[in-house]
Amino acid sequence: MQLMQERSGAQWEQIAAFAAVVEQGGFAAAGRALGRDASVISRRLDALESRLGVRLLARTTRKVTLTEAGASYLARVQVILGELAAADVEVTEAAAAPRGVLRLALPAEFAQRWIAPWLPGFFDDYPALQLELLHSDHYVDLVAEGFDAAVRIGALVDSSLVSRQLATFETVLCAAPAYLARHAAPQRPEDLARHVCLGMPKARFWPEWKLRKGKARVIQRIGGPVLSDEGEGLLVMCLHGAGIIPAPEWLVGQELADGRLVRVLPDWRLDHEGSVQVVLPPGRLVPAKTRAFVDRLMQQFDPLPPWRAGR
Repeated sequence: MQLMQERSGAQWEQIAAFAAVVEQGGFAAAGRALGRDASVISRRLDALESRLGVRLLARTTRKVTLTEAGASYLARVQVILGELAAADVEVTEAAAAPRGVLRLALPAEFAQRWIAPWLPGFFDDYPALQLELLHSDHYVDLVAEGFDAAVRIGALVDSSLVSRQLATFETVLCAAPAYLARHAAPQRPEDLARHVCLGMPKARFWPEWKLRKGKARVIQRIGGPVLSDEGEGLLVMCLHGAGIIPAPEWLVGQELADGRLVRVLPDWRLDHEGSVQVVLPPGRLVPAKTRAFVDRLMQQFDPLPPWRAGR
C-alpha cells in the first residue's frame, strides 16, 4: 500500500511538472511556479516521458513546444487537474461559514409573500451575511450584473444557467365572497361572459381564457372594465369585490386558505402550468453563502409549496 501511494504521488508530481512547463513556457519558470529547482522539473518530465514511452515536449535551447502526443496528453490531464483544483475549492468553501454580500434577483410579489417572511430567521443563523435584493419581474443577466442567484417564474430562457425547480403552480379563477353574493356564481365556462372579469392585457390569457378540466378544453371570451399590468393591484380589487380574476396559485394561496377569496369554477383552471425555479450562474462551484440560501429556499418548498401546505 505504501509503495502504491509513493508511486501515485510521484506520478502526480510528474504530471504537475509537465503542465507547469507548458503553462510557464520553460523549465526555470515552471520551477519557480512550483517552488522547485529547474533540474527537478526536468527530471520529473524525463521520468514521465520514460514511463509513457513517448516524447511530450520538443526542447531547444530557446523554447519548449508540445509534440502531437504532448498536446493530446495535456488536454486530458488539464481536465483532471481542473477537477482536483475544483475539489480543493469546494471542500474549502464547504468548511467556511457563509459570509459576505449575497446578491439576489427576486420577483417582487413572489418574494414578498414566500421569501421575505423567513429571511429574518435565515440571518439569525448566518450573521456574517449581508443581503442585496433586486425586486424585479424582469430577467437580469446574472453573470454580467454580478448576481449570486435569482428566483424566476416561467420558462428558463438562458440554458447555460444552473437551475433547480422549486415548485409548479396552476392558474385558477377566483372571486371575493362579496362579489359572488351580488352575482350568481358561474356554473359553466360560458357563464363567464355575463360576469365582470379582471385581466392583464399583456398576459397570454386575455381577452380569451383557455380553460381545461381533465381532457376537456374550452376557450371562453371574456370582458370587463379593468385591465392592469400589475397582478397585486388586480388582487386588491378582486378582494374588494370588483370581479373575477385568473391568478397563479402562489399569488392567491393565502387568500384562498383564509376564505377571503373562493375558487370560481373550481373544477376548471387555465390551460397553463407555470414553474418557479432558483437559478445560479454557470459553473460547478457554488459559494457557501449561495449554497446556504438555496438550501434554505428549497426547504421552504419541500415537500409542498407553502401555498398548498396549509390546505
